[in-house]
Parts: sequence; C-alpha cells; structure tokens
Amino acid sequence: MQKGNIGVTTENIFPVIKKFLYSDHEIFLREMVSNAVDATQKLKTLAATGDFKGELGDLSVRISLNEKEGTLTISDHGIGMTAEEIEKYINQIAFSGVNDFLEKYQDKAEAIIGHFGLGFYSAFMVSKKVEIITKSYKEGSKAVKWSCDGSPEYTLEDADKKDRGSDIILYIDDDCKEFLQKSKIEELLNKYCKFMPVPIVFGKKTEWKDGKNVETDEDNIINSVEPLWVKAPSSLKDEDYKSFYRTLFPMNDEPLFWIHLNVDYPFNLTGILYFPRVKNNIELQRNKIQLYCNQVFVTDQVEGIVPEFLTLLHGVIDSPDIPLNVSRSYLQSDSNVKKIASYITKKVADRLQSIFKENRKEYEEKWDDLKLFINYGMLSDSDFYERAKDFALIKDTEGKYFTLEEYKKLIKDNQTDKEGILVNLYTTNKEEQYSYIEAAKAKGYSVIDASGQLDVPTLSMLEQKQDKTRYVRVDSDIVERIIQKEDTPKNNLSEEETDNLSEAFRSQIPAIDKAEFTVDVQSLGETSQPVLVTQNEYMRRMKEMSQFQQGMGFYAQMPDTYNLVLNADHPLVKRVLEEVEASTTKELKPVVSDLKGLQARLAALHQSQDKKKPEELTQEEKDEVQSTQKSISELQSKKKTIIATCAKDNAIVHQLIDLALLQNGMLQGAALDKFLKRSISLIK
Repeated sequence: MQKGNIGVTTENIFPVIKKFLYSDHEIFLREMVSNAVDATQKLKTLAATGDFKGELGDLSVRISLNEKEGTLTISDHGIGMTAEEIEKYINQIAFSGVNDFLEKYQDKAEAIIGHFGLGFYSAFMVSKKVEIITKSYKEGSKAVKWSCDGSPEYTLEDADKKDRGSDIILYIDDDCKEFLQKSKIEELLNKYCKFMPVPIVFGKKTEWKDGKNVETDEDNIINSVEPLWVKAPSSLKDEDYKSFYRTLFPMNDEPLFWIHLNVDYPFNLTGILYFPRVKNNIELQRNKIQLYCNQVFVTDQVEGIVPEFLTLLHGVIDSPDIPLNVSRSYLQSDSNVKKIASYITKKVADRLQSIFKENRKEYEEKWDDLKLFINYGMLSDSDFYERAKDFALIKDTEGKYFTLEEYKKLIKDNQTDKEGILVNLYTTNKEEQYSYIEAAKAKGYSVIDASGQLDVPTLSMLEQKQDKTRYVRVDSDIVERIIQKEDTPKNNLSEEETDNLSEAFRSQIPAIDKAEFTVDVQSLGETSQPVLVTQNEYMRRMKEMSQFQQGMGFYAQMPDTYNLVLNADHPLVKRVLEEVEASTTKELKPVVSDLKGLQARLAALHQSQDKKKPEELTQEEKDEVQSTQKSISELQSKKKTIIATCAKDNAIVHQLIDLALLQNGMLQGAALDKFLKRSISLIK
C-alpha cells in the first residue's frame, strides 16, 4: 500500500474549492456523472479508431445508494485508470505549475477556468471520505484503490476489480444526509443529467402491483442519450418538436413555432428555441432557456450569452465553445459569446421574416402572442430593430394589420396636420376610450390598438426614429386639436364669461388622489359632447415610461394632470352659463367693478415704477403695490366663492363633470354614489 501527500495540500485546496468553485453543493453529482460519461465516451472513441479491440459491453453509468453504509456510488465501464494515472490526474490535480496554484489563483477563481481538472474534487463538498476503485482498459492493468478523507494524505493500494472502469464511492458527510435520499438524487439526475450522451441508470423501474409500487428487473434509465437538438432537422416532424417541448415544459401551452440551431463554424452551437405564447407578463416567462455543454446541463440563467429580449424564448442551447468555470455555472466574457448572441439574434429575425413572407395570414393570427417579444427586442436591441422593422405589425381598432410602411401610407393623406406632421392616433383601452375613438373615426381617422404591455414604449421609440411623426393617445385632447388642419376656432364668449364658466366647473370637480385638473373652454360645435376629460400626452407618456426605464422616478412621483374641456357651443353648457350669470350678477357686479378698478390701479403703479431702478423705489411705493395685489387677491377669492356657491347647487354642472369622469373610469367612492343618487332624482 502506498501513502502520500496530494500535490496541493487539501488543507488549502478544499477551502478554495468550497469558497470559489463549488458554492452550490448539488453540483457535485453533475461533475461525478460527467466524469464517468467522459471516461465512457473516450472508450467509445478508442474503439472507433481501433485503439481498443475488446468488447464494449454495457456502457451505462450507474448510480447507487447505500443508506446503511452512508454511501453514494457512481460506476462506469469506461477507460478506467492505472496507478500512474491516478497519481497524475488525481493526486497532482493539475499538470504544470501545480505548486503555484494557490498563490496564483486563490484570489482569482475565474482565472483557473480551463487550467485545472478539478471536477472530481467537488466530491469533497458533501463527503467525509472518497474512494476510487478503478481498472484501466489497457491490457495487463491491475485494479487499484485510492482513498482520501479530506486531509492532505491519501492511500493507494491494489484492489479486487475484474472489469475495466471506475467506481467512485462517496461517504456522505453528516451535514449532507439529504444526498442519501432517493428522491433528492432523482431530482438532481433529472436536472443535470437528463440528456447526457451515455445511459444513466438509477435503480430499477417500478410498477403498480397488489396496491403498491414494486421494483421490476428493468433498469431505470433517467436520460435520453440523443435529444432532439442533436438530430438533423430534416429528419424531424412538427410533432417531434412539440413533443420535445412538452418534455421540457410540461405545463406550458403549445409553442407558436421554433428554430433549430445548428452551426459548426466559427463556433459550435446546437439547440432548439421555441416561441411561447407570450402575453403580458415578461418576468414570469424568463429563465426558460436551458444551457448545456455537450449535453450536460449548466444553467438556466442565460443572460450572459443570450440577448436580454431573447430570454423570453424557451428551449435549449448546447455549445462546447462557451467558456465555463470548473463548476460549469458561470459564463465568462468571451468573443465567442458575443458571436453566439449575434448569431442567435440573426436566426430569430430570419425565422420571423420567413414566416411573415411565406404565410402572412398565419403571422397575423399569431401577432398578438408575438408582439410583446418583438417589441421588447426592438426596444432593447438596435440590431434586432433594423431587422424587425420590416415585419413588425401595427394593429388598428378594427383588427386589421399593417407593416409600419403600410400604415404610414394608409394615414398619410388624412392624418397630416397643418405643420406637415404625420399624427398617429392610438388607444390603450378600446372600451375606456370608446367615445374618443368614435370621434376620431367620425373624422375618417384610423386609431392604433396599443393595449399591449410594451406597445406605448414601442410607439415612443418609433416616434424618435421616424421623421415628422407623432404618436398621440386618442384621449389626450379633442381630436380637432390633436390633428389641427387649421387654426382652432375661438369660442364666442367674452373673457368674463369664460372665466365665470370655467370657475363654475373648476370649483365642483371632486378631489381625486394624485390628480390635478385644469379647465379649458373651447368652441366644439353643438353636436359634440358638452364636457370631456383629456390628459396631456407628454406627461402621461413620461409617467408610463418611468415604469420601464431607470432614472425617470421623478415623473412617477408627479400627480396625474387632466384637462376638463368645456364645449361652449353645447346647449347644456350655455344653460349653465346663463344660470350662473342670472344667480350671481347682482352679487358679482360690485366685486367685478372694484376688481377692475384695482387691476387698473396696479397696472398704473407698475407703469410708473418700471421707470425707476429698484433701489430708487420708496417703501411707501412698494407697500402700495403689495396692498393693491392683496386686495385684488381677496376680491378674486370672493368672486370664486360667489360662483362656487351658485355652482354647488347646480345639478347640470355636477352631472356633466361626473359623466366626463365616469367616461374615463375616474368616478369612484362617495362621488360615484352621489352621481347615482342624483341621476335617479333627475329621472324622477
């Protein structure tokens, strides 16, 4: 029996492994099984080249538990090892520079990637002792047994093993007993080894018999050695792809379509990416792309290799050219990674383009499921935008679909304003904004259905990229002002009448949390609605964009600003003005007279004082201006109070305001209750 020290002392190496390389304990099983698969694959290669002429026999990798002994064993019938190879590959850990390992790399875990074959040592994450019983495939080789309990010492002695291959026996540590549970091992094998290229056997299959599950004589093979992505696309049918998708994501709806990736230059990459039926929840759709390295599961956190918007896809990517660390869990920055990301983006765009050209009807039918993905891509990836702008669609409120260029041609003649700006109208909710949509249609205008989660940010992005183009929500103003063909006609009311009418309505707008209102009087024609609520396009859009873009929190904190538009031509609005004037003229007459006198006095004071420098003004002159301003303010407040008192009992004012708020879903709580009671009383 031989005893000795491992090339790099385990007093130092195991803490480094634990701290930097294998923070996730469960990875040990993947590494152990991967090593066994590698040994098996090497034997198959030797047989194919004629360097091994014996019988291959059973090449499966077998996993077995012995709860009584507290062991987990991984067995293979691969190339095995000689005593010299154990010394070289296990004891020395690395080939060259081994003595410099800790000094050079323990503070730079990422630097050891590709330098050392440390996969085997992940066993010590969960084991208090590890044994290797192995026999090389080479003729005349003797079986040997290596044993180490995690200390710097090991033993190496002859063993009794007839067949070639290796048995790795892990004596599971007391604080890792979950790895002696059959269910836990099944879970890990299904997670990491489901598609390894060599059969992985764990126990026997079971069947229901005499009221319970009993083991059969048939091996329980947990993996598919030839998953769909390694097969030639020409040999596969649609049902093959759908069936594989159900295997990967059994609870998901059927995918829209898929892309089979297969490239071997300038990097190696295979895989299948599926387009899921994405609706309105981006976050819940992520982490559905599984990354493999030679059919060994690595991670489903693929943001480092797949462009962000493509993380909405589902499926599998397999590449031996993606640089990984020894725990196979993190990606490095690498030129190949960037090339792969660019390649995948191009393949996705090409696939969408081909579907659009070959079967536009099918493409349009799937657009509502696709648009979130495509919009996300256009917003986040400039290269994808350049490709996607030709097959991105606009859907109008009639359910018709247009490309960006087609829609521009459709509305160009009718929706270009007097300044030569092409105005695109859109709605975010066809039901809530129905009246505004109908008003636009009455003018012959088209309205875009932008009810999707990323539709409005996408329209904002298009506005930046297209010349002399605006995108405006249909309820942001009266349609005549959104698309101005000529100067807006002024109302026929005097300034005094306009002020009184505005104050009558302004004073009765119910308080709404985080909302502010202005009142505007317009001449809209007798047949238009008497009162409308509109919202400033710029501020509303900034608040919406603040949900998606960092650094815009300022807008999110601001109150919503609305404009209550009064139609001075409508009979009901005229009636309100007549009633207000009839009820307040006598009381307002002296107030208005005094107010005009004070305003004239203030104007005269400013005119005379503007001729002097600030330092030339006396305190008496300054006090006179302040006193006059204060008197004006008091009279204005008195005037508002008189009008508000009158409007308070005016049912038409309240009814018109509430109808406008109700139309916009803004009438709630006590205000809604009052509206309902008032409506009933008016019916009586």
